[in-house]
Amino acid sequence: MSETDTTDDAVRTDGSGETGIVAPDDEVPTWSERKERKAGLPRLTYEYFERSRREDQDLRNESDYVERDVLGFPTWPHEVIRNLSISMFFVGMIVLIAAALPPSLEAPADPSSTPEIILPDWYLYWSFGLLKLNPLNPGLAVLEGGKIMSDQLYGVLANVVVVGAVALLPYLNKGSARRPVEQPFWAAIGVGGAVFSITIAALAVQNLIPIPLPLQLNIVFVFPVVAGIITYAVLKTMREGYMYGLNRRYYMLRPPK
Repeated sequence: MSETDTTDDAVRTDGSGETGIVAPDDEVPTWSERKERKAGLPRLTYEYFERSRREDQDLRNESDYVERDVLGFPTWPHEVIRNLSISMFFVGMIVLIAAALPPSLEAPADPSSTPEIILPDWYLYWSFGLLKLNPLNPGLAVLEGGKIMSDQLYGVLANVVVVGAVALLPYLNKGSARRPVEQPFWAAIGVGGAVFSITIAALAVQNLIPIPLPLQLNIVFVFPVVAGIITYAVLKTMREGYMYGLNRRYYMLRPPK
């Protein structure tokens, strides 16, 4: 081993000419050693990312697996520093937005008057839209055109069906796929459900949308099906190339003996 190699192993740099930034794997700096360094949290954050990168690479080199290695790191300092940096960034953004764009004070509510349009919070629009499916509540000829249940009960049952379907999905799909291209069918179901939540939410504010109600009802149920079919077709087309690339990377990293 040459003298240059020995020097490179003994001293590690970050490319800026300064030494001792990243401690070796078997040396964890104490709090006092960290405090003596020239910079505070930014320097500590850099050290975390650099050390995590090296440890991740070392573990992958020693691992028998190729894809989807589950690698864990200690809570301190890795997870604590990362989460602290991310939390401080978002808290700073919230404070900046709150200071730059303060909320305006509206007129006080008048309990003696009822608004023309009553809507729930935006994240409940989908549920409110299901309550407005009363035009689909069928009438029976045996009852002389009467409905077997009230429109209100019909809307409540629609909510029960949708929530029950969402709760049942995790038990139907127990696969280990992490990417939509690996399971196009379930990815299409997810996209269709997301589009349905948007279209049914639009039905909740039908009074504000200048579209006839029959056309809105068609959009509510047709758009999710179309979106699901397109998603399935696209992912099914990409699947062959994805599997080829996955196998190619596998044999490049672990060539057959």
